[in-house]
Amino acid sequence: MEAGVGSALDDLLHPYNNIFKYGSMGTMKTTVEIADSLFAEAKAYAEAHGQSFRELLEEGLRSTLARNRRAPRRFRLRDGSFHGRGLAAELSWPEIRQRIYRGRGE
Repeated sequence: MEAGVGSALDDLLHPYNNIFKYGSMGTMKTTVEIADSLFAEAKAYAEAHGQSFRELLEEGLRSTLARNRRAPRRFRLRDGSFHGRGLAAELSWPEIRQRIYRGRGE
């Protein structure tokens, strides 16, 4: 391998090396096809309200997504209790431990 080629390739492939070159990539450019009349109306609305078309489009998308987003279901712990009459005998913790480990290498 030629001197410096491996280093240049490593620099190119490292995930953080291109952040400063291309920006943080927090936004994405995309193409949206909409009717000409809708675009004209939206652009005029945005200008009248001191917004860019992009800001209006993002606001509309966020509003629609928020309106249709379901609230997360609350966690509900299932009832895993037994329907008995409680402890059969009044025992201390050492006695309970002794019964648990009875026959297991005491």
